[in-house]
Amino acid sequence: MKNIKNVLVALDLSEIDTKLIEYASFLAEKLSLEKVYFVHNIKKYEISELFAEQLKDINLDGLITEEIEDKLKNHFSATSETEILISEDHYTESLINYVANKYLIDLLIVGNKDHQTGTGVIPDKLLRLMKCDILAIPKNASEKLENIWIGTDFSKESRKSLQLGRFLKDKLQAQLTAAHVFNVPIQFSPYLDKEEMLPKIEKHTREKFSKFLSKNNEDLMETRIIRGRDSSVSTRLLEESMKNEADLLVVSDKGGNIFSSLLVGSVTDELFDSDLPLPLWVCK
Repeated sequence: MKNIKNVLVALDLSEIDTKLIEYASFLAEKLSLEKVYFVHNIKKYEISELFAEQLKDINLDGLITEEIEDKLKNHFSATSETEILISEDHYTESLINYVANKYLIDLLIVGNKDHQTGTGVIPDKLLRLMKCDILAIPKNASEKLENIWIGTDFSKESRKSLQLGRFLKDKLQAQLTAAHVFNVPIQFSPYLDKEEMLPKIEKHTREKFSKFLSKNNEDLMETRIIRGRDSSVSTRLLEESMKNEADLLVVSDKGGNIFSSLLVGSVTDELFDSDLPLPLWVCK
C-alpha cells in the first residue's frame, strides 16, 4: 500500500521557491504528512574566490536559514512539522540523495523551470539516483488535485502509478484517469499499411488495458487510449492531460512494451525535461 509521510523540498533561493513551499503546504494538509524538510545547498566554491574577503565575516548559513524561515512563515500554513537543512556540497544531486536516504524521504519536490532561460528542471542524474518518488512543480501550478491522469504502458512497473493513484484518490476523493498512448511499431510500417494496422492495434490495446486494470483491482477507473500519430508519447500525454484539465500527471520511472514505453531515458525522461504545464509525479 502506497503511503507518503516524509517529504523533502529542494530550494535554490530562486523565484520558484515560493511556489514549492505553497505546494508542499497544500500536500502536507491534504495528505496529513508527518514532516516536511526543506534543503538548500550552498555552493561556496563558486563564489568564494571572488568574494572571499566579503564573506569571511558573514554567517551565510544563518542568513539563508532566516530567509527560508521567513518564507515558511508566509507561505507554509500546514500543521506538519518542518525542518530546514543547509549544507555545502560540490554536488547537489548527491547531497539531495544522501538527505533523502538519511531521513527516509517518500517524496522529493523540485521546481520545473523555464528551459528557455537555460536552466533545467534538475539533472537527469538525480532522476536516476533517487529511490523515492519525485514531484516536479511548474511555477504556475495551482494547489488542486481533483483530476489526476496516470500514464501507463501495462508493465509491472507501471502498477506503482496505479497504487499512487489509489492512495491519492482515498485521501483526496480525486477523479482518476488511466491513459495509454499507442503507436504503430516502426519496424512493421514499411511492410504493412498503417491504417489497416490501427484497428487491430487499438483492439489489442483495449484488451490489454482491461486485463491490466482488472488484475490490479481498478476495473472502474476511467480509461483513455490515445493514438500517438506523429507526436512523441510524452507530447501526446501532456496534450491530452491538459485538454482534459488534469491537475497532475503520474508516470512510473520504468516500463515498456512494443507499442510505447515509459522507460527512464525515454518518455519519463522527456517529460521531466519538458517545460511542464502541470505537476509531474514520477513513481520510483
